[in-house]
Amino acid sequence: MSKLRVWWMPQVGIGQTFYIPVETIEGGKKIMDILAAYDLFQLQNNVKPDYVNVGGLEMWDEEEKEWIDWRIETEDDFFEDIDEYCEQCDKAEELEEFERKLFEQIDWEKVKKREKHCLNREYTKEVL
Repeated sequence: MSKLRVWWMPQVGIGQTFYIPVETIEGGKKIMDILAAYDLFQLQNNVKPDYVNVGGLEMWDEEEKEWIDWRIETEDDFFEDIDEYCEQCDKAEELEEFERKLFEQIDWEKVKKREKHCLNREYTKEVL
């Protein structure tokens, strides 16, 4: 497997990307789940007033000497979506349990209320 890294922007538009080297695709999935859950946790607890995050997994292209979006071809399939790949990988159950434990800490009702509040505030700014 080539070199892998997670890239993450906790707020789209900040112009900076945070990179985390990872050893495996499954390790990259766990890191992205952690970052996503942490962003939601901060939103639900009023640490961040709002946010729009984005992230993904990249792999090093030795031929082109640059980082490219991750993809993998198996005997039976081609994957560009890390979630789809991990749903069928050998560690699928472990990853599903990890994700469940992370996201059960999120109070989805609070998050929905915060998102609604943020949307209303943005709408009010546009109207004014």
